[in-house]
Amino acid sequence: MKKIVIAIDGYSSCGKSTLAKQLAKELNYVFVDSGAMYRAVALFFLRNNVDISNHLSVEQALKNISLQFEYNTLKGTGDILLNGENVEEQIREMSISNKVSEVAAIEAVRVFGVHQQQLMGEQKGIVMDGRDIGTTVFPNAELKIFVTASIDVRVQRRYLELQATQPNITLDEVKENLLMRDRIDSTREISPLKQASDAIVLDNSKLTREEQLQIALNWVKERTN
Repeated sequence: MKKIVIAIDGYSSCGKSTLAKQLAKELNYVFVDSGAMYRAVALFFLRNNVDISNHLSVEQALKNISLQFEYNTLKGTGDILLNGENVEEQIREMSISNKVSEVAAIEAVRVFGVHQQQLMGEQKGIVMDGRDIGTTVFPNAELKIFVTASIDVRVQRRYLELQATQPNITLDEVKENLLMRDRIDSTREISPLKQASDAIVLDNSKLTREEQLQIALNWVKERTN
């Protein structure tokens, strides 16, 4: 079976990363969490008090950032390394969630991220999820999936995800954060979130993880046979 590039896009907390990880494991593909890359950049900016309104400051900061993925044997997925430090847990905090869309909207940051991602996909056999994977990063990907779910479902999923590390978080806070990120991601000038014209829509509001995986696997078979 030939290897292909699978591009998965969608809104925050719609389940696209879950699907991407499932597909990568099932197909023995490399999984790249593009969102984790931008979260790591946002973490670096916050730690170093980078003025994101200053183009020169942003450009200089990016020169000091090295991103890699390290396989986590316990989780069976890759963890993001920021300059050699595993920051997988830190980038999931609400402080980063509140900042990442703003940081990812910066042109220099997008150029930096897209270049890194395209290098990773040159050998095929890759699953990448994000906001602009099928439109900007891999416009020629053999399979593009646009994942969506209702806002109420997304809020509940994100709330449950954050409960373990942020027990005081409220549903209203989660919903406000998701709506804010939707707005920024969809309206930014550089590589906005939108469905690629040749992407297949997967609404998983009422699907189990197993059901959505099987649907996606069928699409993969259609593209690889």
